[in-house]
Amino acid sequence: MSKITEKTGSIEGLTVSATVLGELLSVTDRRVRQLAEEGIFRRVSKGRYLLPDSIKTYINMLKMENDIAASGGNNNLDLETEKAIHERIKRQQSEIKLALMRGEVHKSEDVEEVMTDMLASFRSKMMSLPSKLAPLLLNKSEATTVREVLTREILEVLMELKDYNPYDFYGEEYIEYDEGEVDNYEKEENHT
Repeated sequence: MSKITEKTGSIEGLTVSATVLGELLSVTDRRVRQLAEEGIFRRVSKGRYLLPDSIKTYINMLKMENDIAASGGNNNLDLETEKAIHERIKRQQSEIKLALMRGEVHKSEDVEEVMTDMLASFRSKMMSLPSKLAPLLLNKSEATTVREVLTREILEVLMELKDYNPYDFYGEEYIEYDEGEVDNYEKEENHT
């Protein structure tokens, strides 16, 4: 087996085989495939699994199992309890995905990208103020006039930060929905 010596800044898109994932989590290849079928591990292609998502959902599953055991559940979980745990995890994942699609929550990488762009632009404009204002202020003698020019230019730069657009934070998954439709759907679900 070869050693990986390359440094990486992020494992966000890293995929691994069932064997590697199984070795990392101390489960068999067969158990990896079972968990993938149950939606715990995220399969991206035949025999390849997205490492970060798979580990996160596996840890969440283990935490839930531990919580149930700690709250009086027996140590030998039966099939029904396993299914209930699995269904609860799937429901929570679906709720998070739906909140993401509705724009109620945002992925940290989307927020980071928007804020980085906004602040980089702000910094650039602030850094350009001295060279932009120097010719305008060169022959100004009154402090009031200098203050007015500086205030006007600084306010113009700050206006860019004021123009917050929440849609900039929405990922590709965002969908628009009518709240009435959601309320009706929830009523139907609760009624059945």
